[in-house]
Amino acid sequence: MNNSWNKLIYKGWAPIYDRFFNAGPFSKARDILFNEIQFRPGDRVLFVGVGTGADIERLPYDQLEITAIDYSEDMLQRAKDKFRDSSITFLKMDAQQLEFDVSSFDYVIGSLILSVVPDSKKAFGEMIRVCRREGLVVIFDKFAQPGKELSYVKKAFRNVIKLLGTDIGVSFEEISSTETARVKRISDEGVMFGDMYRRILLEKVC
Repeated sequence: MNNSWNKLIYKGWAPIYDRFFNAGPFSKARDILFNEIQFRPGDRVLFVGVGTGADIERLPYDQLEITAIDYSEDMLQRAKDKFRDSSITFLKMDAQQLEFDVSSFDYVIGSLILSVVPDSKKAFGEMIRVCRREGLVVIFDKFAQPGKELSYVKKAFRNVIKLLGTDIGVSFEEISSTETARVKRISDEGVMFGDMYRRILLEKVC
């Protein structure tokens, strides 16, 4: 996967994305994404890879200072259309190179983005960088099972699935390995298809 290919693929996905990834089990998983998180009015929230804005509608977005970025103009436009009357700031930006200062946000949210970007480790590091100390990073994505190799079936189809704009072989443990000193894992739970899709909450400690 690379940025140019993803841009092309998500141009095709944009008109139908919500039918697949904001419906059925995906909708249920998104509904619990922010469980037990107490947002306060004025909190600064960054959505990394906002897509069509499926997660924004699950927040009290009119009370928050929200910035939402995506590399795909087509996906970003879908989100803009949904929230055209809001104060949300939408920006075209690469998740692997966030154009924000250190500690700019209270919450950094990444849904189905680390399995999409070409360099997930770099994107994750950027998410940690722009989160303030004691802020929260919220991850929802599909990851390879820790300590186990991919099944033969997944190995066989991995490259084909990459052509659709996502990777089923990303290891969260691997991409987060260089950031263990900067974050504390608060929770990590399977939320869809067993433990394939996980909801991971991380507190930035330094």
